[in-house]
Amino acid sequence: MENTAIRPRAEIPVSDTWDLTRLYADEEAWEKDLSALMPMAEAVAAFAGTLGDGAATVARCLALETGLSRKMENVYTYAKMRQDEDNTLDAPQTMTDRAMSVNVAISEKLAFLQPELLSLDDAVLASYLTAAELAEYRRPLEELIRQKPHTLSAPEEQILAGMGELAASPQHIFTMLNSADMKYDPILTGDGTRLDVTNANFILLQTSEDRSIREKAFASFYAGYRSHANTLAAAYSASVKKDVFYARTRHYASALQMSLDDENIPIAVYDNLITVIRDRLPVMHRYVELRKKLLSLDALHCYDMYAPLVAELNQHYSFDQAKELVAQALKPLGDEYGQILQTGLNSRWIDVYENKGKSSGAYSWGTYDSSPYVLLNFTGTLDSVSTLAHEMGHSLHSYYSNQHQPYQTAGYKLFVAEVASTVNENLLIEYLLRQDIEDSFRLYLLNQYLENFKGTMYRQTMFAEFERETHALVESGNALNSTVLSNLYASLYEQYHGPALTMDEDIRYEWSRIPHFYRPFYVYKYATGYSAAVYLSEQILSKGSSAVTPYLEFLSLGGSQDPLDSLLHAGVDMTRPEPISLALDKFDRILSDAEEIAAR
Repeated sequence: MENTAIRPRAEIPVSDTWDLTRLYADEEAWEKDLSALMPMAEAVAAFAGTLGDGAATVARCLALETGLSRKMENVYTYAKMRQDEDNTLDAPQTMTDRAMSVNVAISEKLAFLQPELLSLDDAVLASYLTAAELAEYRRPLEELIRQKPHTLSAPEEQILAGMGELAASPQHIFTMLNSADMKYDPILTGDGTRLDVTNANFILLQTSEDRSIREKAFASFYAGYRSHANTLAAAYSASVKKDVFYARTRHYASALQMSLDDENIPIAVYDNLITVIRDRLPVMHRYVELRKKLLSLDALHCYDMYAPLVAELNQHYSFDQAKELVAQALKPLGDEYGQILQTGLNSRWIDVYENKGKSSGAYSWGTYDSSPYVLLNFTGTLDSVSTLAHEMGHSLHSYYSNQHQPYQTAGYKLFVAEVASTVNENLLIEYLLRQDIEDSFRLYLLNQYLENFKGTMYRQTMFAEFERETHALVESGNALNSTVLSNLYASLYEQYHGPALTMDEDIRYEWSRIPHFYRPFYVYKYATGYSAAVYLSEQILSKGSSAVTPYLEFLSLGGSQDPLDSLLHAGVDMTRPEPISLALDKFDRILSDAEEIAAR
């Protein structure tokens, strides 16, 4: 069994830590690169005013800028990962702060680059796209030129740039109120124990097996938001108005179009998602009904939506067992993928265990010049095993991309960023479901699957529809206030959850606590990415190598194509409703399996 005591980092075996010497052998080497950054930035800045002189000049400038960007990425990533190892140490924090300061200074030096290129005549830009000297920069230049109709004059762009801090104010106000000033009344358990309610522990309290704790925590939590509903409505309304202002100023038809244009996504993709999900709401309603049945409740309330349906498992996995389980589950991805996976699992890509001061959670990171890296806080639960599979999905996506793409096109867009990680998660669950296991374990796995669908496809699409409606209201000249927002949200919540749920009045204020709403039209990517991943994992399991080959090619494309085109290469056409519909067919089948076990 894993040692669950939180140890100082010095007591963690080196073999269970990541090897950052792949980035820098020591801090002296890091200091050398840090000190080289500003002279490199000065060399790039010297090209200001010359970008119309021809392709050869631009190629020299972009080559220097690329080298600078790679080095800056290495410097910052190394410092931040050192800090994440132990946040109690001053030295890594200082390194991170220094790297960030230099990064800001570099950004100021290089601010001329894109505006100057976009100020050139169309004929000059077109000649740059076909110039042999600029062949390796063609994709980023195409992306830049695509934005030209939405780029303003230099003085106008300067004005907009100066508004950045002002434009961030609505989100800043929300964050301060939500994270610092919001207070919730403590609650008492049945035995008189006092429990504080916080933003950080609310969902944990909602997963309590004690229903009275769930109900009291729900009431306390939303009373806080209800008491600040007008202020939060004003903040969100200002945020939406900001989005609409920028869209109109940049000559977009809507804020939605502006947000999606960054990744060249048609509005039809967004609308398709909402349309298909709405058509399949009856399946979600069945899941809510199953939740009510499994909890043996006469009335299922909003505070019951996170209650555990199945008892926690007693299974405990060592990290070696977790690695073996993930490797077995991902065998359908083929020998090559498996060999790279083994390299990552056994060559110190991963920082495995929690230690004092270590950053919480999990992530995959790294740079173009390093191996991928994974931060874990492995505890031996099945959820920890799933997290390992998920993060290695990110890491191998980056590995394939970096191996097959030049630096300029290695980075992939957010629209596809969660696909590979979710494919791995799904393959793990499917592998476990194929084993000879007890009904209790099977129902646990099925419920995990169902919760993923509920939280990622249905809930995020409900959010996406809310955002679409709020922006449309402002664009048509209507005001957003607490009543309008709360009525809209309550209506959507009721429609998405169906008649088996007894609506609690305070759920109407849930919109006011969602940070993602201050990053407009972002959450839909969770649902589209999950749909694509479900479709791909089903294809991989049913068709084998004929599906694996294009999938690995998709991983290798990085950012060399628009995200819709790279997914199409893998066999998923997200401009059509079929991938979403097929994913929901899967949800339907899993739900039927769970209903069958529950009926026994």
